[in-house]
Amino acid sequence: MNGCAAALPSVVVRGFQHEVLFYEGPGGFLDGAVPFVREGLARREPVLAVIDREKIELLRERLGADAEEVAFEDMTELGRNPGRIIPAWREFIASCGTGQAIRGIGEPISAGRSPEELVECQLHEALLNVAFADAEDFLLLCPYDTAALREEVVHEARCSHPLVVAGAANEPSHDYRGTADPLAPFEAPLPRPPSGAETLGFERSTLSDVRRLVAEVSERAGLPPRRREDLVLAVNELATNSVRYGGGHGIVRVWRDDDALRCEVRDRGRIEDPLVGRREQAADQIGGWGVWIAHQVSDLVQVRSGPDGTVVRLRMRCA
Repeated sequence: MNGCAAALPSVVVRGFQHEVLFYEGPGGFLDGAVPFVREGLARREPVLAVIDREKIELLRERLGADAEEVAFEDMTELGRNPGRIIPAWREFIASCGTGQAIRGIGEPISAGRSPEELVECQLHEALLNVAFADAEDFLLLCPYDTAALREEVVHEARCSHPLVVAGAANEPSHDYRGTADPLAPFEAPLPRPPSGAETLGFERSTLSDVRRLVAEVSERAGLPPRRREDLVLAVNELATNSVRYGGGHGIVRVWRDDDALRCEVRDRGRIEDPLVGRREQAADQIGGWGVWIAHQVSDLVQVRSGPDGTVVRLRMRCA
């Protein structure tokens, strides 16, 4: 992610403000985003906009010369796996230095998202409130196109954002569910793997069999060599976590689904940290790399954990 240019500290201190902007079409987006950005620039606050390429061009054109003071990231690339977005915001904040007020625009949810991607994006939006609860001064605006999104998606946005933009101000969202249990709405089990999925039980002495299975199935599926290596690494780390923390054993399943390869690791352990895999690991850290690596190399990661155990499912596009 781009670092920020040098800027004078803002005198405004707000902690973390997570706002939702409901708009209709490109014109509505610009009407909400441009004043938000210009206010930040007037206060000498670094601004990062993580939006799709089309909106980046629209915003650049409307801002004119001011666009040179704004950092942009393409959400289509950065947010392909929503689990990578929070670490990217952390990186931007760190690059701006201690005590620097910042603001951002992030639009992970669009009409083009698949149903499973949409759920993970909604989980991401809820987890932002946990991840940045202690932020000194971070104002994040999340646009939602009400002309393109279903009514239930718009309602969920009210549940995950404490503030709703209303004209030049904002107002509390009465549907906001808070941060007491951010995983609660997403504890429903994942769809069952197909009956033809390759299945293997494993323990410490058979981790090599896990690696061999994933490598063989991914090669048959046509996954490019580098992607195969990444997938084998990620699944091996997850299976190792199962051995260390999930009861000593687990089950791995691998299958082809349309244009993607899917792998999941199940065990009897339970994950208590809702931000697992979304905190950057220290280079010298021993253990705890499994879900982080999975997020870095996969196109989508789904984590579900409850009284019956934990499942981590990865998706890798074959093309």
